[in-house]
Parts: sequence; C-alpha cells; structure tokens
Amino acid sequence: MENNQRICYRCLTYEMAENKDGKFDNLRALINNIPDDKKTAAGLYNERLAACKSCDYLSDGMCRACGCYVELRAARNFKDCPHGKW
Repeated sequence: MENNQRICYRCLTYEMAENKDGKFDNLRALINNIPDDKKTAAGLYNERLAACKSCDYLSDGMCRACGCYVELRAARNFKDCPHGKW
C-alpha cells in the first residue's frame, strides 16, 4: 500500500481513496441527475446508506449480493434492498 492508505472494503465510493482521481464521477452524475420524483429524500437516503455500511455484503461501494453500487440504488425511491434491510 502506497502512502500508508488503508483499503476500505466496507466503504462507500465517496469515502474511497480511489475517488480522488474522479473514478466515480459518472456515478455521482447519475445520482445527481435522478429526477426529483424518483429520488429518495435526503434523510431516508442517509438511513439506507447507513444500513448498507453495516451490511456484510458491502464491498468497495458495491453490494456483493446483487452487484449494484449501493449509493445509486439507495438514491432511487423505487428501489429496495435485495435483502430487505431497507
């Protein structure tokens, strides 16, 4: 590991060191461009992400159960957790 950065498997993409090079800019753009009527309210979005962060299936910002980026799935009010956590 370079610069003593730790690898965080149970992190969201915006928390990961790799995000500093813009690796997840497209993901952020997708989330920001979700129409308001399809976007999860901010408080509920944060609750959903908190549930994902405590889940054993989270790895590098992705759900190992379904393969989604959890930040994108949680941002859509018409999606749910494949394991019923939210």
